[in-house]
Amino acid sequence: MSSRDRALWAARAAAAAVLVVIVVALSILTSSTVHASRADAAAGAVSPTRAHELPRFEAGDIISDDAFYDADAMTEQGIQDWLLAMPCAPTDLSPCLAFYHQATRTVAADGNCSAYQGEADETAAQIVYKVAHACGISPRVLLVLVQKEQSLITRPSAYGYQRATGYACPDTAPCDAKYFGFFNQLYKAAWQFREYGDASDGWRYHVGRVRIAYSPDASCGASVVDIENQATANLYNYTPYQPDAQTRENPSGPGTRCSAYGNLNFFRLYNAWFGDSRATHVPLWWGECLSHLGGSTCRSGN
Repeated sequence: MSSRDRALWAARAAAAAVLVVIVVALSILTSSTVHASRADAAAGAVSPTRAHELPRFEAGDIISDDAFYDADAMTEQGIQDWLLAMPCAPTDLSPCLAFYHQATRTVAADGNCSAYQGEADETAAQIVYKVAHACGISPRVLLVLVQKEQSLITRPSAYGYQRATGYACPDTAPCDAKYFGFFNQLYKAAWQFREYGDASDGWRYHVGRVRIAYSPDASCGASVVDIENQATANLYNYTPYQPDAQTRENPSGPGTRCSAYGNLNFFRLYNAWFGDSRATHVPLWWGECLSHLGGSTCRSGN
């Protein structure tokens, strides 16, 4: 560890001491929520930072295509500096992401992602950066995803590293262990987000009016949502629930048996950490922003 990293670690540790009580308290909400879905495993993971400034959640417009697919949103060093600056209090002997590293495997290019060159030892920042560029997904999206799913930024654990993005962890069955591991989870989630852009696969959630449930419990009901862009459709295909009115009005709890925090937490985390998730910068001349010829185009301004 460099002297610069040690200094930043010391500063972050001091901040963590102040915030850890808040984070733990919020995590208690998650464990007490009845029938919580897989993606709600980090329901209490939203940082209190700038919480009072967060915009209102809109079910049909969670994040713009521009923000979601911006692989250049952060440099590798920028990711590392960001991780070093974040409060982090592991729940076991696991390292914080700023100090996590592992061997990665080489993955050949396919229709969703370009080739990933594996290495004997890579930091989390390197992995996030390389996966983002291989699959054309914003590193900010990937960082928010691992917090939303496993509180891996602020409360990392061995359990969380194995299931970092919740990939292949359905609500109704155990996780598929063959996808365990931080790299595997991150790469497969990014790959899957690209796969959702293939219109020929007939994904349930797409741009347009779609009925979306409030919870895995069908008795909690559902409502029709006008999904405005592919990025928002991606999030619903990955986590197929929207928060009900009570959950939206009380995002920090208390929850009910019908509370589904997954996509609400994604929205709140992104906006608290990186600013407006719905900023529109896609130029009119930018045609299809997805990798599939048969995929949806980025809507103008989205």
